[in-house]
Amino acid sequence: MPIKPLFTVMLALAPMLASASPATPQALVAAARKQVGVTVQYDPRYERLAYPGGDVPLERGVCTDVVVRAYRQLGQDLQVLVHEDMRKAWQVYQQQGRWQMKGPDRNIDHRRVPNLGTYFARHGTSLRPAKEANAYRAGDIVTWRLPRNLTHIGIVSDKQSWSGVPLIIHNIGEGAREENILFSYPITGHYRWQPLAGSPARWPAPCRYRACRWRHSQGTGLRGGLGHGKSWPAHTG
Repeated sequence: MPIKPLFTVMLALAPMLASASPATPQALVAAARKQVGVTVQYDPRYERLAYPGGDVPLERGVCTDVVVRAYRQLGQDLQVLVHEDMRKAWQVYQQQGRWQMKGPDRNIDHRRVPNLGTYFARHGTSLRPAKEANAYRAGDIVTWRLPRNLTHIGIVSDKQSWSGVPLIIHNIGEGAREENILFSYPITGHYRWQPLAGSPARWPAPCRYRACRWRHSQGTGLRGGLGHGKSWPAHTG
């Protein structure tokens, strides 16, 4: 990334850094819960967004927006992180196959469920989807396959149902809610991503050596660890 664009992005992120909370599971859950009663609509329309920190009005959004907005409260801008990761490792994301993507799009990359899942798997921990409630911790990220082959994503809450199943903070169609839906649909992904606090969009330091620059351009040498397009609703990741 050229120096001037990089400087512009970091300057725009400065207010987010100043207000960032510690990146803990409890903080993530609290940030997600704040959206309940605020985001009251589900709206999957494609929209052009500011960059970085772009968002649709808080009263509406999709399932991915719950996750993106929560992490932003902790100083992590998934709009930037996912878009930049897709630029480095386009073939990895393109293997999803269902998006008919021609290239990264910073307006929508972070609003697609499969893209978020891919990012969390590459930079966090990807866990085996389990049928046991105690396998899911507060702050974990879960993805599901809904009817009609749609995808969904939500954040595991620190509250439980009467039977001991963790609640999920998500937006499945009527705004952000905290509900008992963990085992309502087939689980396709279980992730744990707890980045360092106060480091919203961290790119590798500029490389002086040609081989190093090539490695970053191919998306290799990164820590290992998925809503919408112009013709696809955000919810269908």
